[in-house]
Amino acid sequence: QVQVVESGGGLVQAGGSLRLSCAASGSIRSINDMGWYRQAPGKERELVTYILSDGSTNSANSVKGRFTISRDNAKKTVYLQMNNLKPEDTAVYYCYARIEVTSSRWNTYWGQGTQVTVSS
Repeated sequence: QVQVVESGGGLVQAGGSLRLSCAASGSIRSINDMGWYRQAPGKERELVTYILSDGSTNSANSVKGRFTISRDNAKKTVYLQMNNLKPEDTAVYYCYARIEVTSSRWNTYWGQGTQVTVSS
């Protein structure tokens, strides 16, 4: 059994900051990429940012310079530091992790989602 559990999120004023965390647990051989998607009301889910096991990252243009993803491999945890938040960042944020559960078998696991609301 593998679980991916998020924490953080909430309500913040525009220009404020929030930090999300996401921890994977269970029968895990290794983790490749971990990252975050978000889905705003009436919109499709979009990729926000991800980080590979070697620490390399990629982010959507809309969050570059404001959001920072980091990772603690020993804790199997990924963090999303969100600064200078804007009302358009309001969405449910979903963490994912691509996990090797048995030799050469990889599955993608998702967190339950956490609401981020930015007021103007």
